[in-house]
Amino acid sequence: MNNATADNVLVQLADVRKSYFSNRVETPVLHGINLTMHRGDFVAIMGQSGSGKSTLMNVLGCLDTPTSGTYALAGQNVGNLSRAELAGLRNRTIGFVFQSFNLLKRMSILDNVALPLIYAGVARKSARERARVQLDKVGLAEYATRQPNQLSGGQQQRVAIARALVAEPPLILADEPTGNLDTRTSADIMAVFTELNRERGQSIILVTHEPDIAAFAKRLVRLKDGLVLYDGPAREGLRQMQQDDAKDRAMQDTAAEVNA
Repeated sequence: MNNATADNVLVQLADVRKSYFSNRVETPVLHGINLTMHRGDFVAIMGQSGSGKSTLMNVLGCLDTPTSGTYALAGQNVGNLSRAELAGLRNRTIGFVFQSFNLLKRMSILDNVALPLIYAGVARKSARERARVQLDKVGLAEYATRQPNQLSGGQQQRVAIARALVAEPPLILADEPTGNLDTRTSADIMAVFTELNRERGQSIILVTHEPDIAAFAKRLVRLKDGLVLYDGPAREGLRQMQQDDAKDRAMQDTAAEVNA
């Protein structure tokens, strides 16, 4: 269990709101998100299309800033940072894993993993040594000289996980990391995330639309219309979601019968 101390808080959002503006027209997306995540948490975020989960993920990843409210990441108020400071915080604190892997095709697996360190100014030799260690941890050290197109989808996602971990960030943000994978490979990738969380205490926020993937997390956050609908144990949240879906289907069936 995590100790609920200030030093242990990794992510804290207080009344975070986000709107987009086009031709002076405001489109609100997030309507007041409150969320606290402690180090070592494994959180799944779910929500239907338009619920605000992609916008929330961009805010959490310091790719976008709130319109109002506060977001503190590792004790730093994101809203007080310049663009350069924001990029520095993001690079130090967050490792990203994406659905599409985002590996450079003409670069070896080893150099793909080493890239964040090289961008951070680490000497190439040292960066590659640290990259090799991470590849070994995800079981791909023997493929270090291969290029991405010589690996399966599951192997490429393992490379992406190694790249996300190479700078030893306290937080991993995984955006639909199994979206391009089959069921069996998805389970293998989620086993990697589970091991990272349980054995190494890695903090993980996972965005998914698949209940069986969210079930690997300890905690579930469900969004609806830019608000938090549920925040609690994943198992209970998924059970409630299943019940809500059944009620919605029943109401739709009743409406169809009335209109028939």
